[in-house]
Amino acid sequence: MTASDATADGSGVSRVMGALRRLWSRAAHLALDIALPTLCVACREPVSGEGLCPQCWSQLSFIAPPYCEKLGIPFVYDPGPGILSMQAIADPPAYARARAAVRYDEVAKTLVHALKFHDGVDLAPTMGRWMAHAGEPLLRDADLLIPVPLHWRRGFSRRYNQSGALARAIGRQTKLPVAIEALKRVRPTAHQIGLSRAERAANVQGAFKVPPDRRAEVQGRRIVLIDDVLTSGATVDACARALLRAKARSVDVLVFARVVDTLKSPI
Repeated sequence: MTASDATADGSGVSRVMGALRRLWSRAAHLALDIALPTLCVACREPVSGEGLCPQCWSQLSFIAPPYCEKLGIPFVYDPGPGILSMQAIADPPAYARARAAVRYDEVAKTLVHALKFHDGVDLAPTMGRWMAHAGEPLLRDADLLIPVPLHWRRGFSRRYNQSGALARAIGRQTKLPVAIEALKRVRPTAHQIGLSRAERAANVQGAFKVPPDRRAEVQGRRIVLIDDVLTSGATVDACARALLRAKARSVDVLVFARVVDTLKSPI
């Protein structure tokens, strides 16, 4: 056998082995799909792809313009670029802009509760993808992502921070760095559910701080603060104030869902 014959035989074997590996991979994936069908991320019914089933998708309300440039609250009609809502003018937040992917309706609530309370970290990539789309202008200008932190006691009992999971998912998609430890919740706070706007603000006042050894990460950076739900905005506002005290250049807010009581009109 000549050297050329040996080379030809070797390449032929390689092609056959490569074809067998591809065939085996396809068979393994097919078996896995049959054994573990893809489930709707909301109702957990089988779907023919990733994401939501048609019924849940039809019930999810994505937020799109027109909305308040500062708070991201949707308007009933388009008043033109740069218009602010009455809420943004009467009570301006510390952060520059806020955006949310969806309204906090029943399907969004199911997703948030599954992520937060039922070990649903597998939902973070899908939810993060929707957030990245909604917050594209914020993320395009950003230097750093920081999740709203849990107090260590709550983090220990829950075992993970849902905002951190979302931040990491968005970071992977956008290639932005994520600073998990740059902001700390330095005292435990009561759950915000059931509190008035004033009570929510008082509950989180002074609860967040940038540790001294993390100030260099924050100083001069354009930060996007990541959270799961925005209700009154008291928590993210307190976080933004702490980051700005640490000399952040600017702070924007990106959440998965926001509470919208009614469609707001501009001034």
